[in-house]
Amino acid sequence: MFHMMIYLYRMAGNYAKARKIFALMAERGVPQSTVTYNSLMSFETNYKEVSDIYDQMQRSGLWPDVVSYALLINAYGKARREEEALAVFESMLDAHVRPTQKAYNILLDAFAISGMVEQARTVFRSMRRDRCTPDLCAYSTMLSAYVNASDLEGAEKFFTRLKRDGLEPNVVTYGTLIKGYAKVNNLEKMMEVYERMQLSGVKANQTIFTTIMDAYGKNKDFGSAVVWYREMENCRVPPDQKAKNVLMSLAKTADEIKEAHQLVGHLSNDSGVSNLRGASISAAAVADDDDDNDEEEEEEDGDSDEDFDDEGTGAENFYIQQQDEHADFDEDEYQKREGLQGLDIVTL
Repeated sequence: MFHMMIYLYRMAGNYAKARKIFALMAERGVPQSTVTYNSLMSFETNYKEVSDIYDQMQRSGLWPDVVSYALLINAYGKARREEEALAVFESMLDAHVRPTQKAYNILLDAFAISGMVEQARTVFRSMRRDRCTPDLCAYSTMLSAYVNASDLEGAEKFFTRLKRDGLEPNVVTYGTLIKGYAKVNNLEKMMEVYERMQLSGVKANQTIFTTIMDAYGKNKDFGSAVVWYREMENCRVPPDQKAKNVLMSLAKTADEIKEAHQLVGHLSNDSGVSNLRGASISAAAVADDDDDNDEEEEEEDGDSDEDFDDEGTGAENFYIQQQDEHADFDEDEYQKREGLQGLDIVTL
């Protein structure tokens, strides 16, 4: 019953209540399991808190399972704690815990976020060794590792390999490569990838349009940024708030600021330029924050055709989905079934 209550509070987003139930279990002598600790770890976004819960679990005499390792690696990866993430991965292998395909995708994501190409390649090769055929999600995540390391030559080679291995690039794959060229300010190659995407029949989404718009604007070509903003609308892809913030942040002169606000619908007849300039400065700050969030949330589930910087392989999302499917928290039964939406423990 206690495990179920923690699970329900977790689904409701009430961490304080879940913590109280956890403490009550200890007070009443109710055995706590790895599942219990995993539930608490999945709440946390701070790597220090996740690590503390992980250590507490070990001190209590419980063995971490593949879910535990994946949650900790994911937390370290998002915090750019590359060495710690690698150490946990090696500890997992030493403990003879072998990831399944979903776990491998999370491990790949943790290393890809930090541009740790060699470590990501090691994980990618291990997938084949463990008979976990990499899916499009894994290939897209591996591609993002090259992009985050600013190794666009390696990214192009891996993109070619993806197609050679019989997979069809989707909006996530193309978007990752487009973002890579925008990152290194190679607009010519960026547009080549966009044209390849168009020829392949893959339609651009909000993020791709925004990336291209931002790249031109940062090269002091506000006119082209406006063209791409309009192109987004012409393609019946409604600009989201981020796209609007980016456009406003790119506007520098009074005329550009006025045009930007007309496009995003923020201009009234009696609006003054000084007020518009202040709003543009605010938008620039928001756009910068969005970029930071992209770096944290990037690289994304290749199974999605939506927004390539919003569909992550975050461990907590897999954990929630797994818990949705399995409301019974019997520990022995848990060891028999999948955890973290497809993660499993296999003793070598």
